[in-house]
Amino acid sequence: MAGQQDPSSQGLSEVLAGPRLPRSFFARDVLTVAPALLGATVRHAGVTIRLTEVEAYSGESDPGSHAFRGPTPRTEVMFGPAGHLYVYFTYGMHWCANIVCGDEGAASAVLLRAGEVVQGEDVAASRREGVRRRDWARGPARLATTLGLDGAQTGLDACTADSPVTFHAPVPGADPAVVQSGPRVGVSGAGGDGHVHPWRFWLADEPTVSVYRPAKPRARRTHP
Repeated sequence: MAGQQDPSSQGLSEVLAGPRLPRSFFARDVLTVAPALLGATVRHAGVTIRLTEVEAYSGESDPGSHAFRGPTPRTEVMFGPAGHLYVYFTYGMHWCANIVCGDEGAASAVLLRAGEVVQGEDVAASRREGVRRRDWARGPARLATTLGLDGAQTGLDACTADSPVTFHAPVPGADPAVVQSGPRVGVSGAGGDGHVHPWRFWLADEPTVSVYRPAKPRARRTHP
C-alpha cells in the first residue's frame, strides 16, 4: 500500500533499537542504571551490540571499584558527569569499557560485560577473526574489541548529538526478559563478596553471557 514501508527495507537501526538514551538515564544510582541497560544497545565504529551482561561499581564506597581510593589520573573521568566513557587497560593487553553514572563526583560506573552483535556482523567478524559469533562480545575485553573501543575513547561523552558512541533503549514492545544478579567476576576481597555486592546483572538464558569466575587468590610471597 502506498505510504507504507516494508519492515524488511527499514534501516536496521530502526528495527533493532529504541530511542537514544539521554544523560538523565545515566545520571541515576548505578544500581538502577546497571540492570536497566540490559537489552539496550550500544553502537560504535560500524557495530551494534545488545547488552546481555553488566556490572555496577560504586566509587569510593565500593572496595571493588577503581575509584575506591579516590581520584587518580586514570579514574578522573569517573568523577565527572554521567554519560561519559571510562575505558581502561587491564592485564597489559585488554581494554574494557564502562559508562559513568550517578551524580558528578560520585565516581560510579557500569562495566559493559557482554552482549550480542545485532548489527555490523561483517565488521565484528573482521575484528574477531576465527572466533565463534556467540563469543564475539562474550566478556568485557571481547566486547570492547568488537566495538573498536580503546583508550582513545576514554572520557568521550556518549550523550552529545555528534558522539561516535551511542546507547539506545531496548526495542519498544519487546518481551521483558528475566534479570538475574550475582557476584562480580574476578573481583577479590570485600568487593567480590556476592552477599554484599551482588552487582553483576545478566539476562537469563542468553548464550552470550560470560562464564562466572571468582578472583584467584594471590600467592603469598615467601622469604628465604
